[in-house]
Amino acid sequence: MPPDHQTTLLLVEDDPGHARLIEKNLRRTRLACPLRHVSDGQAALDFIYGSGTFCGETPPRQLIVLLDINMPGLDGFQVLEQIKTDPRTRTIPVIILTTTDDEREERRCYELGCDLYITKPVDYAAFSEVVQRLGVYLSQLAVSA
Repeated sequence: MPPDHQTTLLLVEDDPGHARLIEKNLRRTRLACPLRHVSDGQAALDFIYGSGTFCGETPPRQLIVLLDINMPGLDGFQVLEQIKTDPRTRTIPVIILTTTDDEREERRCYELGCDLYITKPVDYAAFSEVVQRLGVYLSQLAVSA
């Protein structure tokens, strides 16, 4: 697939350990799309809109966002709301990947327009398995995007 038509996966995760585990387990699934990582909500929006630290970079034409909720500065709810209320970005698939298993927060994410809500397991093996299954799903989603 030509690079300008390839789907980019944006991982928005402030915990460096979780980010490494997610990236490692996604790579195990042979996820073919480019993976970019940012560690806070503002950086995510800057990447999506080609502003701030990403000024001068052309935002990807096709994007999938893996978004944590609990982050410093702009949290995942604020980022999700911005993406889903902007006509330019509202069709971007957003998958919440968080340690938060509160039903009210999950409901709020779906109300704001998230496409999928996944709770990160605490156990390493279960965490790895969940992310690898997610990688298979993302590969299918990237092809259809």
